Amino acid sequence: MDEPTQRQAEPTPVVPSHTGHVLFLAIAAAVGGFLFGYDTSVINGTVDAVKSEFNVSSAVLGFVVSAALLGCAIGAWFAGPLANKTGRTRVMLFAAIIFAISAIGSAFAWDPVSLLCWRIIGGLAIGAASVIAPAYIAEIAPANLRGRLGSLQQLAIVVGIFAALLVDYVLATAAGGASKSVPWGGAAWRWMFASAFVPALVYGVLALQIPESPRYLVAKRELRAARDILMRYVGGNVDNKIAEIRRSLLSDRPVQLRDLRGPVLGLLGIVWVGILLSVFQQFVGINVIFYYSSSLWQSVGFSESSSMLTSVITSVTNIVTTLVAIALIDRIGRKPLLLIGAAGMVVTLGTMAYCFSTATVIDGKPHLPGGIGTVALVAANVYVFAFGMSWGPTVWVMLGEIFNNRIRASALAVAAAAQWIANWIISTTFPVLSGFSLTLAYGLYALFAALAFVFVARAVKETKGRELEDMA
Repeated sequence: MDEPTQRQAEPTPVVPSHTGHVLFLAIAAAVGGFLFGYDTSVINGTVDAVKSEFNVSSAVLGFVVSAALLGCAIGAWFAGPLANKTGRTRVMLFAAIIFAISAIGSAFAWDPVSLLCWRIIGGLAIGAASVIAPAYIAEIAPANLRGRLGSLQQLAIVVGIFAALLVDYVLATAAGGASKSVPWGGAAWRWMFASAFVPALVYGVLALQIPESPRYLVAKRELRAARDILMRYVGGNVDNKIAEIRRSLLSDRPVQLRDLRGPVLGLLGIVWVGILLSVFQQFVGINVIFYYSSSLWQSVGFSESSSMLTSVITSVTNIVTTLVAIALIDRIGRKPLLLIGAAGMVVTLGTMAYCFSTATVIDGKPHLPGGIGTVALVAANVYVFAFGMSWGPTVWVMLGEIFNNRIRASALAVAAAAQWIANWIISTTFPVLSGFSLTLAYGLYALFAALAFVFVARAVKETKGRELEDMA
């Protein structure tokens, strides 16, 4: 008699839910989001030092800064198939190892090409971790906790951003500048990259401690192991859960792009909604603040230390606003949040564009007169608030909701790839745009925010309270 038949003959176990246990698993998996935020922001404090160290142009600098995003796109695309083949926790461990290697390699980079290569390698790990974390959380979490536990991924990302900027600030302060040596030896900017080794190590250790996803174990017909994990960490009617997983696996199939074909420029209309949500999320320029803010504030009169401290404060704003979004998204809905956020970004980005239009250029750098610098700083932080309480987490939530069951996996893959590419475009072009005119740069992002408002108002439907099976 095979395993499934034996299980059917036994009493159906109903065990208490273990919220504390599953919360630990979700936090452990969300460390992948922390790595995502840390890696994409740790370069903030290194920008000017890298430019000076390697004597590169603004265009080359922009490519180096955004190189990790290319690796992220590739890592995210292949993470799913690899996780289905080897397991979720093994992919987490692989990602931790690759990320640790990238951190050390970036710290010892000898020229811009080597730094670019190490950053791309790190991006592979980040892309994989950013996909596996929410997938693992969804598969291990009880249904009544899935939304809140899933939100830990976005919270981990913004905490990672804060931690990276704080470490940059501490190291630069200890050395007296990012390009100078710290007391224990080595340039501060190199230690900024090396610091990423620590969260990578933590992620690797946690990946060795947490159990494999029950969904993966059922797919591999390891029902006894899946049963034990569900009983220990999740609770509830374990046999029913295993039966539900087996039924869902019967309907699963690999990502197939032909499922997305439709009458709107070759794709289904809802796929374009997902793509444009992703693209607008990046084209409003949010990552410019987190990748280049230290360099930006120095260019308008702040000292290097003050610029990095300002970036840390901005990242704290981002954490607070993510908590606001988590509290509001199921109360007022997704679409209202997107509209409010887009309107706020139009105003704040427009304000920043105006402020920089009043700047005078001294020694090739813009300087803001009088209190205009303070206005620009306030506008930048309100802009982060407007994004963080709306387009930051809400787009990720909607991408998981707007597609029907048949096309969800493939449509999400396309939308996520579009998001990474859009992020790369903005990050790569900002140094060139800012070198020409900061007014143009922020004016362009304000225009995209206005277009995003119109797009959401006309093309995006509310998903609050709707079952996933009801999506068109």
